[in-house]
Amino acid sequence: MMENDQTALSMQEQTEIERLKMHKQVLLDDIEKLKSQIESVMADIHDFKSAEDNKVLEREKWFCSGKKKFNMDPKKGVSFLVEQGLLEWNPLKLAEFLYKEEGLNKTAIGEFLGERQFLWSFRLPGEAQKIDRMMEAFATRYCDCNDSVFQSTDTCYILSFAIIMLNTSLHNPNVKEKTPLERFISMNRGINNGDDLPDDLLSCLYNSIKNEPFKIPEDDGNDLTHTFFNPDREGWLLKLGGRVKTWKRRWFILTDNCLYYFEFTTDKEPRGIIPLENLCVREINLPRKAFCLELFNPNTPGQKIKACKTDTDGRVVEGKHQSYTISANTAEERDQWIESIRASITKDPFYDLISIRKKKIIENACEK
Repeated sequence: MMENDQTALSMQEQTEIERLKMHKQVLLDDIEKLKSQIESVMADIHDFKSAEDNKVLEREKWFCSGKKKFNMDPKKGVSFLVEQGLLEWNPLKLAEFLYKEEGLNKTAIGEFLGERQFLWSFRLPGEAQKIDRMMEAFATRYCDCNDSVFQSTDTCYILSFAIIMLNTSLHNPNVKEKTPLERFISMNRGINNGDDLPDDLLSCLYNSIKNEPFKIPEDDGNDLTHTFFNPDREGWLLKLGGRVKTWKRRWFILTDNCLYYFEFTTDKEPRGIIPLENLCVREINLPRKAFCLELFNPNTPGQKIKACKTDTDGRVVEGKHQSYTISANTAEERDQWIESIRASITKDPFYDLISIRKKKIIENACEK
């Protein structure tokens, strides 16, 4: 009896073992299926990640292209970024882009804002109307945040310009007569709605500028404009050679009554300098080149203009032009250059802006 039970139990065990083996095989099959599914999911994830990485790389490529467009033409650059969905067209996003984005040309930022944290974040554009709008916005914002300092935004506006010009006077090596404290105080008499600003305030500002000049912001992109503070105008133009009459593309910067030109915007030294003193500018028509202007000396026609350039061997030599012929991309651009050059030759727009604002303050004070 016991022998039969042991035999039956052994058969039972064998049956259970077989059942467990089958269950094990089912589990192994399920595991293989799961492994296959996991591999498929991981492949999909990898493909998705690769696609996302490609999208990121593509986005960075387009964004970099947009910033380069911005540095060449701020309006077109912003439009490009908005069209590509890389920038939202709203004040906050635009402000963050202009203030935080690396690699933006600070002159281009000033140009863009001029159409609509100040000197430390960008450069003022050269055109008087744009400077006026920008300084007006600055003065308004400053007075909103500091309502007990000045009696009007006009006061802040005029004093801001006075500080800029004081910095130039004290630290520009080309300015021989440095503005003394007494003259700085005298220049700012009556600008506070007819009243004087405290001498202590003006003395403090004077000494601050005298001891530490403005640090001109450096650009993070491929541009040279950090060398020149507040250029009147800058951009690419074609220049006709002196002895060899060929057209060369050059980057021109108009500032301090001089016209500088460079082979590349990354150059540290200009290829040539054209002092505008005693020169005139006019539109000319050439048969094979459109939108041209000419720099010439009306008093000594036929003689070489006093200018200099860097020769092929690196030496600075006298220029060989009796006149300078320059071509712009459009008629509008040519006219803008002519207007800017004439303004640089004849007068400084800063003084016109301040004179107008001071006249306004005097009239308001008289009405009271």
